Amino acid sequence: MPRDDLQTIDEPAAGRLTIQYGPSNGVAIPENPPRFSWLPVIEDEAEYVLRVSTDPKFPANGTDVFSGIPLNFFTPDRVLPAGDYHWSYAVWDPKTSKPASTWSAARSFSITEGLPETPLASRATRFQACDKNHPHLWLTPDRLSQFRKDVKSDPDHCTWSTFFEKSVLPWMDRDILPEPAGYPNHQRVAAVWRQTYIDCQELLYAIRHLAIGGQVTQDAAMLARAKEWLLSAAAWNPTGTTSRSYTDEWAFRVNVALAWGYDWLYDQLDEDERAIVLKALLERTRETADHLIKHANIHLFPFDSHAVRAVSAVLIPASIAMLGETPEAEEWLNYSIEFLFTVYSPWGDSDGGWAEGPHYWMTGMAYLIDAANLLKGYTGIDLYQRPFFQRTGDFPLYTKSPDTRRATFGDDSTMGDLPAVKIGFNLRQYAGVTGNGAYQWYYDEIKRTNPGTEMAFYNWGWWDFNFDELAYRTDFPIVEAVPPSDDDQLRWFKGIGWVAIQHRMQDPDNHIQFVMKASPYGAISHSHGDQNAFCLAGFGEDLAIQSGHYVAFNSTMHQNWRRQTLSKNAILVNGKGQYAGKDKVLAMQSAGRINTAEEREDHIYIQGDATAAYKTMSPEVTSVLRDVYFVQNEYFVIVDSIDADEPVEIDWLLHANAPMTLGDTTFRYSGERAGFYGKILWSEAGAPALSQKTGFTDVNPSEIEGLPVSTCLTARFPKAIRHRIATLLVPYRSAAPRRVFSFLDDQGYDCDLYFTTSDDRSFKVVVPKTFDVAS
Repeated sequence: MPRDDLQTIDEPAAGRLTIQYGPSNGVAIPENPPRFSWLPVIEDEAEYVLRVSTDPKFPANGTDVFSGIPLNFFTPDRVLPAGDYHWSYAVWDPKTSKPASTWSAARSFSITEGLPETPLASRATRFQACDKNHPHLWLTPDRLSQFRKDVKSDPDHCTWSTFFEKSVLPWMDRDILPEPAGYPNHQRVAAVWRQTYIDCQELLYAIRHLAIGGQVTQDAAMLARAKEWLLSAAAWNPTGTTSRSYTDEWAFRVNVALAWGYDWLYDQLDEDERAIVLKALLERTRETADHLIKHANIHLFPFDSHAVRAVSAVLIPASIAMLGETPEAEEWLNYSIEFLFTVYSPWGDSDGGWAEGPHYWMTGMAYLIDAANLLKGYTGIDLYQRPFFQRTGDFPLYTKSPDTRRATFGDDSTMGDLPAVKIGFNLRQYAGVTGNGAYQWYYDEIKRTNPGTEMAFYNWGWWDFNFDELAYRTDFPIVEAVPPSDDDQLRWFKGIGWVAIQHRMQDPDNHIQFVMKASPYGAISHSHGDQNAFCLAGFGEDLAIQSGHYVAFNSTMHQNWRRQTLSKNAILVNGKGQYAGKDKVLAMQSAGRINTAEEREDHIYIQGDATAAYKTMSPEVTSVLRDVYFVQNEYFVIVDSIDADEPVEIDWLLHANAPMTLGDTTFRYSGERAGFYGKILWSEAGAPALSQKTGFTDVNPSEIEGLPVSTCLTARFPKAIRHRIATLLVPYRSAAPRRVFSFLDDQGYDCDLYFTTSDDRSFKVVVPKTFDVAS
């Protein structure tokens, strides 16, 4: 019987920006056990109890009960038999060991046979087998002992000699970095931000690499130099210019440098020195932990890119380094593990997609990989068994092939270079985890096509690849590379609303990449106002591009151009695009969805719906659909359908690296290796006016000095209540121009578009008419 003295459980509706109640009715469960989450009650200190049963009445002898849960998300420590289940939660009173509230509404889910089994050990047993002696990070004492022997017998063991020569010895003679002065008048300046970013990263390299080098070789002078670097950094003011509140990316690097130094130089420090370093490490980690948990509230609002990344980048290594030294370390480590096992990733689902795009997949995943490897090596906890991690390598593989530069979405620091080397390293990691040879192939291609960029800011400011190589080879195998299959060219990342086509990716001379998105994440974080936009690359060259440069977050280039719909291969309605400003609620509302993405007998068909995204700026719009046909692996037919409550003017935009040749209804781009031509085949509202413009609107010229400019084609259609626009787009190698012949029959209720190629392969697209285009 229910108790009358229980408080009623606070169970508000979830918002789009908050964590969701789950698992919820009808949603497929990708792993066993399921991941449970709910909105927390107001009291931060609340604990919870969860019950799970196959019987909706939750009988005592047929219900699993998990009590004393300190967070509003939970992964059980055991798998569940296949079947239909019900669950609910309540507030838990640890003093009485009973529920302190009524039970929540019951929700249901189903467990099917054969799901990946990914339970999480309980807090009571999670760290019992961990070696409390240092080091904890990467190599434990027994592994370090064996590694010393291996290196002594073979200096090239796991590429040790390369790491030692290039990434350890140089720091012996480098002057120890002084504490950063910060910004002039404490006003952010891009040049100072970038240089201090590198300085703090180099602090990590110096401490970590000298400590490892000294411990492996037992070189007393090297260990002494490592300690000098460490004690100097420990004296920096934790609330000063390298605090998280001043510039978080600087603080993260200093924090991790202290963690590696404290852990690997523990036996080199006397008691007073340990206390100094531990105090600095603890204060810095506490500041970051308090921000993530108490201020950013990522267990409630998980869509904070830097805060979520800091779980892997800071809390995991710092907490592992201090485990056994302070109770807070265990608390933070438990929080981090449970977040990664239950909530992660807020940017995607079990398909493996990442809503922020492949560049921020690279950054976020690089730190996740570091954290996962440290956890696995020290605690035995294996994040990689979760379905997301088994599949997430597909995301960069299919959305940013090795020979593309500007043919995908999202913020990207590479500024038009080929994909960053770290994407390849990440893919190689997932090759080692999954055995997928296509991931190894991607790594090999990146190493082949993009050498010599290791010292570029977007690499050196984040990673030392010599250490990455060393750490990988100690823990994972080298997998045989297998090029992607010709028969596996379509990927639909349903959770994030991205679709990618990779036709003959392994053959750059015949390769075509097409990426389109209509995302439920809208323009939040590093996403843009680009629902129903597409990018195209072919034959080793970018063709229909993502325009602009990611020179810096919040720069005029970023805010006024690159985030905006006017920089996309998309449409404008009455000159307006989609909301892409700083209001997170509106950014998330500026969403889209992919309705269909499927391979058919002689083509691939995709439909995106960007209605919600356009309504944020143009409420008169009632429907915005884009249909894409990739026909016979050769050409594209794009049909845009826009309906509104009042006549609207449509601008159809396409961006290329250089000006195009325009006709009345045709356009042609000629690049160095490849090109395309296009034709507006039919518009129910009337013929378009074509124009083009080179350059960027409302951008501070100093931000893009010396950078290339691109050209935007605009096809402007007259005002109408309903628009139906059909466009042909044909990519080709410069050495082998391609033609697709077309005609139409627009009598009757439909416009029938007919296509044929020089080898007499035909195709037909039917565009239904509306018969209402009144101005």
